[in-house]
Amino acid sequence: MDDGVYFRQLLSGQDFAVGDPIATQMVNFSYLIGDPASREAVVVDPAYAPGDLLDVLAADDMRLAGVLVTHHHPDHVGGSLMGHPLAGLAELLGAAPVPVHVNRHEAEWVRRSTGISATDLTPHDHDDVVEVGAVPIRLLHTPGHTPGSQCFLVDGRLVAGDTLFLQGCGRTDFPGGDPDAMYDSLQRLAALTGDPVVHPGHRYSPEASAALSEVRRSNMVFRPGSLEEFRTAFG
Repeated sequence: MDDGVYFRQLLSGQDFAVGDPIATQMVNFSYLIGDPASREAVVVDPAYAPGDLLDVLAADDMRLAGVLVTHHHPDHVGGSLMGHPLAGLAELLGAAPVPVHVNRHEAEWVRRSTGISATDLTPHDHDDVVEVGAVPIRLLHTPGHTPGSQCFLVDGRLVAGDTLFLQGCGRTDFPGGDPDAMYDSLQRLAALTGDPVVHPGHRYSPEASAALSEVRRSNMVFRPGSLEEFRTAFG
């Protein structure tokens, strides 16, 4: 709990899905964000072991009120990863039917990846706000890794999914990827005010989080000075 906000960053294979070799190898982060006054919370990207995440909420005396999805890849929402079935949204909704908040450009991708119904999904536009109790979470559409990738801005924190890591950014050579869109998304994130702390979708660096100013300084994806240079380096 910090300044009235419940926020937990949980690492797959260590904090949940312990003993799962894929979860351990993929080093995904899931996040729990909520209002300690109302005891309501949302989970970000509940893959691998959604029951473990529900258990963490229960141990903290919090109640699941919804899901926020950064993008549709199975290591974030469940589905089939190179032939390996991963638990995720479908299993979570079976235990706790709650709204699943997605960017509208990602809704069909999420439905196909997970097999859940379109009626389970709540589509959003850029700059929509989801309120969890009295805690507002701002949804930022950041295409590039996928068409409907989104990040979440809450209480001085940027939950960045696979759009921005502390080192590097999400790949743009998967279906739906777009290096030009990724460049634009990274520039918009770099321009955010208030120097939020970046919380990425994977632990690809020794640190689990860092201030955006430090990420801008040290992350190679911010070195290109133009779209053309970014295409050459990362396209």
